[in-house]
Amino acid sequence: MIHLLKALIAPALLAAAMAASAGERAITLDEAIATARTGSVDAAVALNELKTAYWEYRTFRADLLPEVNFQATIPSYRKNYSSYQLEDGTYTFVRNNVLQMSGALSVEQNIWLTGGKLSLTTSLDYLKQLDGQKFNRFMSVPVALTLSQPVFGTNHIKWNRRIEPVRYAEAKAAFVSATEQVAMQAVNYFFSLLMAKENLYIARQNFDNSRKLYEVAQAKRAMGQISENDLLQLELNLLTARSTLTDNESDYRSAMFKLRSFLGMDEDIELVPVLPGGIPDADIDYADVLDRALERNSFASNIRRRQLEADYEVAKAKGDLREITLYAQIGYTGTSDRFSGAYDPLKDNQVVEVGFKIPILDWGKRRGKVKVAESNRRVVQSRLRQEEMNFRQDIFILVERFNNQKEQLSIATRSDTIAQQRYHTNVETFMIGKISTLDLNDSQSRKDSARRDYINQLFQYWYYYYQLRSLTLWDYASGSSIDADIEAIVRK
Repeated sequence: MIHLLKALIAPALLAAAMAASAGERAITLDEAIATARTGSVDAAVALNELKTAYWEYRTFRADLLPEVNFQATIPSYRKNYSSYQLEDGTYTFVRNNVLQMSGALSVEQNIWLTGGKLSLTTSLDYLKQLDGQKFNRFMSVPVALTLSQPVFGTNHIKWNRRIEPVRYAEAKAAFVSATEQVAMQAVNYFFSLLMAKENLYIARQNFDNSRKLYEVAQAKRAMGQISENDLLQLELNLLTARSTLTDNESDYRSAMFKLRSFLGMDEDIELVPVLPGGIPDADIDYADVLDRALERNSFASNIRRRQLEADYEVAKAKGDLREITLYAQIGYTGTSDRFSGAYDPLKDNQVVEVGFKIPILDWGKRRGKVKVAESNRRVVQSRLRQEEMNFRQDIFILVERFNNQKEQLSIATRSDTIAQQRYHTNVETFMIGKISTLDLNDSQSRKDSARRDYINQLFQYWYYYYQLRSLTLWDYASGSSIDADIEAIVRK
């Protein structure tokens, strides 16, 4: 009996020593999650999506600020022939041999309130005739103020001021949620490896026990204490245990490869997962989770953005029914064969243009576009209502599962302890011949099943916990919000 108990304990000691061997590294759940947040491909994808959204928002903000441009042509030289119409209506060709240079400095500002554009420009042009009557000419526009204003059309800038901040808020919340989803993936891969490790340990333990029991049974059979049928059953158990062991060794290597790949680790590292010693103690209420999710999750911003985009499409279709554009310019100009003379005296430079395009007969095309946009908006509104209902339903189900999972985990913990004790008791009882091999096999099967169920229930608890964090962006263990310094992140 003492030898058999030693055989039962030996596999546990062997598994405990695995992490100490060369090339192996023990890894906890917290370490796996922390590594995944920085080293996984999913984390890199989330970061790049955030950077894209950040620079798109910066581009939008830049459109609201003054833009300074300098444009110059230095030089433009032409030596060619061009057509010229004489007074009698005939054409001839004249020779050009001219050098030109020009430069303009402008400041442009979009007017978000009206959708127009205001620009202030100063420019200087120089022309030098190189053939015939050679001369120099300068033309200056010291200052010109230009306004371009659409009338009755869609104010795209104003709509962007409503949509783009919501889009950026959605992207920021989506990034934080994505980091929690990376943690969920890490939990999944970690517990897959942990389960594979436990299955391998169980398989080794069962194989060693089956081998020892078979050896004891052979001795008992020689003494006539057990039947031939019991001996054959134990031999069959030994063969089954050996087959299961080889399968579990392969599953363990596969699960380790997946976790290493997800965490971005080298393939020569042997990871040994450590069973989590505790769980976060969190009391979850549906109303609280729903309020936090609607306030902080990207879903709320997504709903708002899509509603605004549908309204924008309707406004744009209505604005296209008629197009009127106002163009006005006022300023001064001067010209002379000397540089200083181009600025004195100055003359008024005024341009006023009003253009419009009103469809007389388009067979209802523009009206049709308005109707299509309005129909699409109603479709979007219906979808958004359904998605919001599904969102609330999913949160309710998740809260119920999480609250139930704590009790399930408590039951699984106690069941695992009882099954382990029962199996060891049955081994001792079998040694003195008071139970059959069927009873021993049953206790072993229940022991293994209880252990697997405990690990699975522990996995479900952690997975639900990080799913709640992903939805609410709230850490229920510490009672604080999950935030990120977006500016610092995108500038890394």
